[in-house]
Amino acid sequence: MDANGYSDPYVKCLKPDMGKKGKCKTQIKKRTLNPEFNEEFSYDIKHSELAKKTLDISVWDYDIGKSNDYIGCQLGITAKGERLKHWYECLKNKDKKIERWHTLLNEN
Repeated sequence: MDANGYSDPYVKCLKPDMGKKGKCKTQIKKRTLNPEFNEEFSYDIKHSELAKKTLDISVWDYDIGKSNDYIGCQLGITAKGERLKHWYECLKNKDKKIERWHTLLNEN
């Protein structure tokens, strides 16, 4: 949360093995502590290779004039708890959308 009591969150995705071409991000949701991101992205990869890769999805607070703050929720093979469970469910259910709500935590 910024000094004004709000946050300006966005989601950043770093696709494996793609370098700078593999970056994508959502629109910034201005002045909210309860963002909803109803945006979609796709990545072409063989399902058999997916378990060996890490798709890094993270939530950030946009700040003008200084570095953006990480505010939580990474999904991928390095995740823990419910986030890792979500990732495994995605791996298990090929060609199916798996949607989950995740609580955002400042883990710094």
